[in-house]
Amino acid sequence: MIAAQDVAFLPRGVRTHKDKVRSADVLLGPERVLVLDQIGLAILSRLDGVVSVAEISEDLAKTFAAPRDVIEPDVIEYLTDLRDKGLVHVRQD
Repeated sequence: MIAAQDVAFLPRGVRTHKDKVRSADVLLGPERVLVLDQIGLAILSRLDGVVSVAEISEDLAKTFAAPRDVIEPDVIEYLTDLRDKGLVHVRQD
């Protein structure tokens, strides 16, 4: 399980992209395309390999005027799912 102090990042070969054909933001990985919703894009756009999951959750809480204790478990669940699919890597700090 990903912890709040962990740092998530997109591995080599994985990136977000504005797909003009689908008119949607997508996450591109090796032989994979995942269509992103607004929340998924908001989370992934904050992954820089430096800030922790807790810091990302805090920023999202401020941006969306929502409690961090509600947002953080959802962020962790989302990133865990992407990690399990090989689309996100996590460094434990």
